[in-house]
Amino acid sequence: MERITISLDEPLALEFDRLIARRGYENRSEAIRDLLRRELESDRAREGSGHCVANLSYVYNHHERDLGERLTRTQHAHHDLCVSTMHAHLDHEECLETVILRGPVRAVREFAQAIIAERGVRHGSLNVISVSVSPGGHHHLHDEHGHAHGHEHEHDHDHGHAHHDHVHLKPRG
Repeated sequence: MERITISLDEPLALEFDRLIARRGYENRSEAIRDLLRRELESDRAREGSGHCVANLSYVYNHHERDLGERLTRTQHAHHDLCVSTMHAHLDHEECLETVILRGPVRAVREFAQAIIAERGVRHGSLNVISVSVSPGGHHHLHDEHGHAHGHEHEHDHDHGHAHHDHVHLKPRG
């Protein structure tokens, strides 16, 4: 681990120490590492390059003409980005939807903007987390003895099974 030294004026240092205490950090170093990670993450997300996982949340009026169907069509048209959707009724008119997304940052942002721009959608917010991508298969436990069996994700023409290519995503450190 590399050691760096920083200087803070006393009021800023005191305020930082109060922040550290409120958030439960054990020391300044870990708090500074988290602040740096968050800022670097934010910068990567703004650049629009690489891959991400994201949470898109928005409130909409379900009485708006065909809005629910338009939102569903947009999600289906981007099934490669949409992992899961949760829908909640807030009151007689308003609904909250949260969509978990994954894919290229630029495509996720464009999808989110298209949803938020729909007539009748209000209060849209996108939270993007950059991730590193590593290709490859993975293992599942399939037998009663707990033995892991890997599988390939390719198209099996003889048996009609379509296996999708995929990537593994993990948060950047």
